[in-house]
Amino acid sequence: MKRELKKGGRPLPGKKSLPQKKSSPPKQAQADTGLVRLQKFMAHAGICSRRKAEQLIAEGRVRVNGKVVTAMGTLVDPATDRVDCDGKPARADIAPLYVALNKPKGFVSSCEHPGQRVVTELVKIPGRLYPIGRLDKDSTGLILLTNDGDLHLKLSHPRYDHEKEYQVGLEKEISDKDLAHLAGGVMIHGRRTRPAKVVRTGPKEFAITLKEGRNRQIRHMARAVDNEVRTLHRVRVAHVQLGNLPSGQWRLLSDQEVKAFDGQIQNKEKP
Repeated sequence: MKRELKKGGRPLPGKKSLPQKKSSPPKQAQADTGLVRLQKFMAHAGICSRRKAEQLIAEGRVRVNGKVVTAMGTLVDPATDRVDCDGKPARADIAPLYVALNKPKGFVSSCEHPGQRVVTELVKIPGRLYPIGRLDKDSTGLILLTNDGDLHLKLSHPRYDHEKEYQVGLEKEISDKDLAHLAGGVMIHGRRTRPAKVVRTGPKEFAITLKEGRNRQIRHMARAVDNEVRTLHRVRVAHVQLGNLPSGQWRLLSDQEVKAFDGQIQNKEKP
């Protein structure tokens, strides 16, 4: 039986005030002119998130119609302008894709990693996909991938507090006291983990639901109670369940699953 453990400034004297320059009106948005900001175009083209696009632009790695562009906020016309990043053309007409993959052990959660097999090898879809978050090489289970740069950034950002549920197997039996300790938060590298939902599933097994994703967090948490993780399997990200998807296989998210992410993000962004 499962048991849950919760835990106005005026001019200076003698100085003549200078006339204020009138600020120029902002350039019109896409709805009025068909133009979009370069970093937004790159995100929609599935190259990267907007934040990463800004970095690439600043590094001089982006060209518009053959010319290097480093100015933030540059506007482009998706219908007529040619955008290249590192010599590769960006296309704005690529349909957004959202994929759920059951990651096997031994694969790295990355697009490229010299000398290692990466999760994108398992998804046979034309074009480039980016993993959302990470599962370490020895862990298995649900990982999401997308070519939607905006959604990738928002699902990766800790602000949005998406739950992630794992099944954990340990090397040694764990006491109720230690499980309660994990649920309440433990110190990792000088900072306490956030409270988590922990449910015992066996003498050496438990399920844990986190709202944060620090590097190798669950493995460090186990060491904080003098134990070691033997198996780590993710079964849920927010409302997306792994279900009975076989290891190494993938599926497209349903329209309802994608819309649910949009609704959660909008709620978080409300003032």
